[in-house]
Amino acid sequence: MLGEYPIKGRRAAEISASVERAVADGGLEPGQLLPPMRELAERLGVNPNTVAAAYRTLRERGVIETAGRRGSRVRPKPATTAREHIRVDVPDGVRDVADGNPDTALLPSLVEAFTAAATVADKEPVLYGDDSLEPELVRRARAGFDADGVPAGAVAVAAGSLDAIERVLAVHLKAGDAVAVEDPGWGSMLDLVPALGLRVVPVGVDDDGPLPDDVERALRDGARALVVTDRAQNPTGAAVSPARANALREVLAAHREVLLIEDDHGHGIVDLPLHPLAGVTHHWAFVRSVAKAYGPDLRLAVLTGDADTVDRVRGRQRLGPGWVSRIVQRAVAGLWADGAVDPPAVAASYGKRRDALIAALAERGVEAHGRSGMNVWIPVPDETGAVARLLHAGWAVAPGARFRMNAGPGVRITVSRLGMDDIGPVADAVASATGPAPVRHYA
Repeated sequence: MLGEYPIKGRRAAEISASVERAVADGGLEPGQLLPPMRELAERLGVNPNTVAAAYRTLRERGVIETAGRRGSRVRPKPATTAREHIRVDVPDGVRDVADGNPDTALLPSLVEAFTAAATVADKEPVLYGDDSLEPELVRRARAGFDADGVPAGAVAVAAGSLDAIERVLAVHLKAGDAVAVEDPGWGSMLDLVPALGLRVVPVGVDDDGPLPDDVERALRDGARALVVTDRAQNPTGAAVSPARANALREVLAAHREVLLIEDDHGHGIVDLPLHPLAGVTHHWAFVRSVAKAYGPDLRLAVLTGDADTVDRVRGRQRLGPGWVSRIVQRAVAGLWADGAVDPPAVAASYGKRRDALIAALAERGVEAHGRSGMNVWIPVPDETGAVARLLHAGWAVAPGARFRMNAGPGVRITVSRLGMDDIGPVADAVASATGPAPVRHYA
């Protein structure tokens, strides 16, 4: 079962360290099955309880995972096999519609906001022990949550959506717990969950959001948390509709101990109303990033949630980075106050390009999805072939493998780099790339 690799040790700490060394140096590979505890105990001449303690330590450290009678296996290593590395190198002369970045022409100027924030900082520097939150940012964030029907709760600030989600998961879950995640879904989210020593449970998605039957099945099977993207879902553009929100609330009402995390990263670039799920479960968090509307480099997200969750997040944050720069918080508050972004205009700009591409693809007999946001998801029969053909035709698209687990193959196109004159050519290229491969004759 382990080939010639000898697991060594007499004490639980020695056995677990031996396995970790083997995983680190490649002696044990991701997915490899470990010996049953009694078999290993007999081989090492130790009590089975010693091996059980070693395996428990390995599970808690995220090194192995146990699936009942199917035994224990070495976990994947997301830190070195991130989906972010599944990408297409874009050669000269090829248009990049794969990167998921916003249209820089729609981002606001930051000069005045940061000048004003730095001026205040010169007069009143923030020092250790000072409040970690900028009052005006908190006030405006909470007002925005209230306007969209998000339940009352304190506000915390994190370094982007993924940082916020990681902190919420970390303060509630332990290694080995299962997290229900959208499939297809955000590639970084699919990496983060196993990186925390948690198990991913894929949940199907359609244009209206996560499928209620899939969510019910995942929670019934023991998932401890559910992560939902409310709008501008990456990569499909799904947005939770009123009917879907009601159906999901009914499912969650039967599983009130589940941790609910909502990611509204599309706030500021979508014109569809929000239908939050928060408040049904005992523990919940609602996260909003400024990356898509104001610029990824700001690295700031606001979150609210039940009192216990927000308190735990802020407490753990104090033991790490301490706080997100008050200068950045003050600048973002200034951008909000000045109306630096016109959300309806930004949403209309992305929507015009997105809808035009979906319509052009439909005219060519190609199915595509993109109800909100800046991405279009195109199911394809042969993902590798489609990506290669599109690259040859001059278009670099994102491979669907970055975003999916059980979902079918597809490619993602980000419309932010497209002009209206590009819609026809890219639709032609996709139709050609996703159709039957040309027949080659060899003499």
